[in-house]
Amino acid sequence: MQRKFLTNLGLLLFLNLLIKPVWIFGIDLTVQKIVGVGDYGFYFVILNFSFLFNIILDLGITNFNNRNIAQNNHLLNKHFSGILVLKLLLGLTYVVIAFVVALILRYNADQFRLLGWLALNQFLLSFILYLRSNISGFMMFKTDSMLSVLDRLLMILFCGILLWGHLTAVPFRIEWFVYSQTAAYSITAALAFIIVVKKARFRKLNWNWPFFLMIMKQSLPFALLVLLMTCYNRLDPVMMEYLLPKETGNEQVGIYASGFRLLDAANMIAYLFGVLLVPIFSKMIKKKQPIEHMLKLSFTLIITLAIIVGFGSFFYSYEMMDLLYDTHIQASTDVFRLLIPGFIAVSTTYIFGTLLTANGNLRQLNMIAFFGLVINLILNYMLIPRLLAPGSAISSLVTQFTMAILQVLMVQRIFKFSVNYRYLLTLLVFLGGVIAFNVISKILVIPYPFLPINYAWVGNFTLMLVSSVVLAAFLRLWSFGSLVKILREDR
Repeated sequence: MQRKFLTNLGLLLFLNLLIKPVWIFGIDLTVQKIVGVGDYGFYFVILNFSFLFNIILDLGITNFNNRNIAQNNHLLNKHFSGILVLKLLLGLTYVVIAFVVALILRYNADQFRLLGWLALNQFLLSFILYLRSNISGFMMFKTDSMLSVLDRLLMILFCGILLWGHLTAVPFRIEWFVYSQTAAYSITAALAFIIVVKKARFRKLNWNWPFFLMIMKQSLPFALLVLLMTCYNRLDPVMMEYLLPKETGNEQVGIYASGFRLLDAANMIAYLFGVLLVPIFSKMIKKKQPIEHMLKLSFTLIITLAIIVGFGSFFYSYEMMDLLYDTHIQASTDVFRLLIPGFIAVSTTYIFGTLLTANGNLRQLNMIAFFGLVINLILNYMLIPRLLAPGSAISSLVTQFTMAILQVLMVQRIFKFSVNYRYLLTLLVFLGGVIAFNVISKILVIPYPFLPINYAWVGNFTLMLVSSVVLAAFLRLWSFGSLVKILREDR
């Protein structure tokens, strides 16, 4: 299993690092610059509003299905047709509820129009994720890896044509950005559907109300967990718009989105670990195989990366924002500097939370997530009116670290792993070393003949990265010899 994890993690990381940075920094960032902070903030609020009702689209079916199919492959033939009908019903329910709530909040015509397209996109994305849960449940990780980047690849193509193809004299509009996503999701969903249909030997749709109730009952704990996590991860922009005057709210949401962009990009890496680990942990637990080595391997890989990225981005936050944006640079820096350390916490939850999910500890996870939501709401309510976007960033940071600590403690309580104090001390030494490298690199004055003077920080930043990787290897956190041994022998 360790070999399967490493080889497929490598493929996933390669494809995502090849495609998604182009999407984030080439397309998404360009769109924000062209349409402006206000219009992008308007889109970002509606986007996060549409995320709040995502649970209705899925009711935890995807997470339940991923674990279930990984442990029982034969259930795909039995369940696929019924779940397909259920997903369509949930999609219709999602649209109705989202529009009713938007009506209560007195959304205007422009907001409703954008919400309609974003609601369709959310349905398509949910459908893709369900289809991919079947593919990864069969351990078809290479196929799943290709599908994980196909939608972004198509979005890059469509948006690139609209941005630079000179097809129209009209300036790029935020609606075109949304339409491109709709087209890309539709094509990806169709391809994933064809793949799963062949595996499931699907013939026709079946209406089976008792089956719907059975699936919803079993997936309900997963649904509650997704709902709670979505709320404390996506409420920040919505609360800013609610608690601040309209124009100020849109501007602050746009600034928050600027600072959030790099964290969101980093979180994709942690998400890839979770995608692989849910079926792997589930199968290992079903077969009663020891999981401590897999847990340590995956956590060590992600936490060392998270520490380097988190603290490196913290120390070089202004330089990064100045490189990406032309306006609101200091304001975006203030938000980003508070958000990016949260990548360490998010990475931790993607490992330990995934293990708890695979083990079926949904009640404990839901209690932790509910506590996180309460903390997030209270802090946002207290801090946003006083500190604006940075107040919401503080709320997010505190919530993420609280969740990470509680999940680690819960895993230790349930699995009763022996505490490796030497390993913990090594992590602390590595953490101190990375901080020291960042401090030293910030005060170093080194001439780089191949870099303009105002980009000399890139050389120092690279020096810090290389030093951190060498330290990780020296402390044997990243033992390349051990990784090669696993790839050769663990079959």
